[in-house]
Amino acid sequence: MSAAQTVPAASPATQVRPVGDTLYPTLGQAGLDAVHYDVHLTVTQPGTRALSGDVTATLRARQFLPLISLDFLGPAVTAALWDGQPVPFRQDRAGGKLLILRALPAGQEARVTLRYAGVAGVLPDPVFPFTLGWQAVPDPLNAAGGANFAFSEPDGARTFLPVNDHPSDPATFTVTLTVPPGTAAVASGERGRVTDTPGAHTVTFHQNRPIPTYALAVHLGPLEAVDSPGVPVGTGGALVARRDYFPPGTAEAVSAPYRRTGEILKALSDWFGPYPFATYGSAVVTARLPALETATLSTMPVTSSSERVIVHEAAHQWFGNTVTLRDWSDVWLNEGFATYAELLWAEHQGQDGQALADAWHATLQRRGTRPLIAVTPRQMFDTSAYQRGALALHALRRQVGDDAFRQFLRGYAAGEAGAVVGTGDLLAYVHRTLGPGAAVLMRQWVEAPELPSYGLRLNGLQSPFNPSEASGSNTGSGRGAGHPVKSRIVGETNGIRITPPRSGNPDFALRNVGYLTLAAAGGVRSAHVAIWKEHR
Repeated sequence: MSAAQTVPAASPATQVRPVGDTLYPTLGQAGLDAVHYDVHLTVTQPGTRALSGDVTATLRARQFLPLISLDFLGPAVTAALWDGQPVPFRQDRAGGKLLILRALPAGQEARVTLRYAGVAGVLPDPVFPFTLGWQAVPDPLNAAGGANFAFSEPDGARTFLPVNDHPSDPATFTVTLTVPPGTAAVASGERGRVTDTPGAHTVTFHQNRPIPTYALAVHLGPLEAVDSPGVPVGTGGALVARRDYFPPGTAEAVSAPYRRTGEILKALSDWFGPYPFATYGSAVVTARLPALETATLSTMPVTSSSERVIVHEAAHQWFGNTVTLRDWSDVWLNEGFATYAELLWAEHQGQDGQALADAWHATLQRRGTRPLIAVTPRQMFDTSAYQRGALALHALRRQVGDDAFRQFLRGYAAGEAGAVVGTGDLLAYVHRTLGPGAAVLMRQWVEAPELPSYGLRLNGLQSPFNPSEASGSNTGSGRGAGHPVKSRIVGETNGIRITPPRSGNPDFALRNVGYLTLAAAGGVRSAHVAIWKEHR
């Protein structure tokens, strides 16, 4: 049944309300819960954009839906089925929507099957000079030796899959790939059935824990698998299977860092809790793109094969792929946590984590910074999202100490703040688990227009919460670093507050909000403070 035969003159798109993302306002359908995608992709010419798909989406309505709207920029749809029966549909290729013209009552489920064939869509990244979604890497010396892979963050999955393409709606996946004989094919999840016939190689993967659509890994082409020993970092010490994939002839300098992946997973799980999936590895590609944290199988360009990047993408398996975003403006929740994992790994190797934090702080001072919630797509993957986000966590750790910080990370990674989160959820979780002072500190790092400093170190206090005289110096790296400060602790309001020694003294001005380390008789304490700097 063709779309043209089934669509009324008036567009049904007016009946669809998107998720309402701040940065990508047209994505998704509000009230739609994609539970599972059963995907079968057939590629007969690797290295080209041609493919055919047979996708069955199990969909649940959280509210009455007058029709179903999926994001899709892919080939022409030839058939649509609702629980096995033909259903009218409309493919709006210009608007990137596939509309299934049947209502779904609140609380009910439907299995919608879509079949399509042709050329995958093209979606330019709004900031960087590459396209998103289905990637084609031809082999100029061998027409049959090309490769394809998915590179979808933030919204490229819709170039080859009809999906509710928003991170607030993660789903499980079954992915079956049919490719020419001799072509490797791999996807997120655990490998299942493999079938070889004279004309095709077919393999199925099961991703049994929900992931956002952009995090689905799909790779096919001339890849060589390298198995490593399992790592006991799963729930209850379960072994996590290890397998990496490399193009033929990969240089030793490129492949060597991946041999430390098991150690990396152990170090990260010590801070974040059990690794959330059953398998993990990396697929190395020859295309010049950034690395991407595709679930259970990170996508790693040969130019990004360093331990630091491997650590960063592995950390995203907890932060981004398991705890997912409510809105793309909160992407710092993914990138800040993953960047902080780089500091934790540096410390694991005996390096000075504070020196790395100082370097981040200096970089942000030099380049400038912004509040952490992004207001344009261009801000999503800037230095503030990564390094200021990481510094916010470092400030929190310095205030509450390693033990409390580790418990905070583990609880957050386990979904105690929510499986789908925004910045407000994180702040509420900090307040609930670490107290109001920690929440005020974190809010300052999230919201302040300027970069917060590390604060003051004051010594000689007999009691952190009693009025006391103290002196010290600003140990932050910002303006005013090293200036002597004399202050009076006057009481606690969401932490400890510092005031200048003489009220209204024009030689002092409120500089910013940071945190204070207090060396007292009862041990070292930290508190949230307002910092006043003497002008000279």
